[in-house]
Amino acid sequence: MDDKKGYIKLEDLEVYQLSRALSKKAWAIYSKLNWQMRKIMGDQFIESSDSIGANIAEAYGRYHYLDRIRFLYNSRGSKLESVNHWLSLMHEREVISDEEFNDLNGLAEKLGIKLNNYIQSLYNSKKELK
Repeated sequence: MDDKKGYIKLEDLEVYQLSRALSKKAWAIYSKLNWQMRKIMGDQFIESSDSIGANIAEAYGRYHYLDRIRFLYNSRGSKLESVNHWLSLMHEREVISDEEFNDLNGLAEKLGIKLNNYIQSLYNSKKELK
């Protein structure tokens, strides 16, 4: 944080840090998949996982609060696609272990809470300006 301006860098936002941690864990899973599993579900899993942080970064760079919120909703959608669909599917099909599933799923739950809080804080800050 830049104390002179009260400016928080993107990299210092906990929600962004969590998204990057999730991407790192998702990559560890993806990199162990064979070519066929990557094509069937791995590519979409890693793209949606990486999209979470990308959309948070995009939101951070937007000026208007509704524009920011729209990208945060996209981020939330990517989290649901990545974890609730692809990760669960890989677990169901026994492509990943219980431990891998629980580890990533737990991180995703924490990220989801922080993401919802971030969205709500943007709504609240707009209300305070009126």
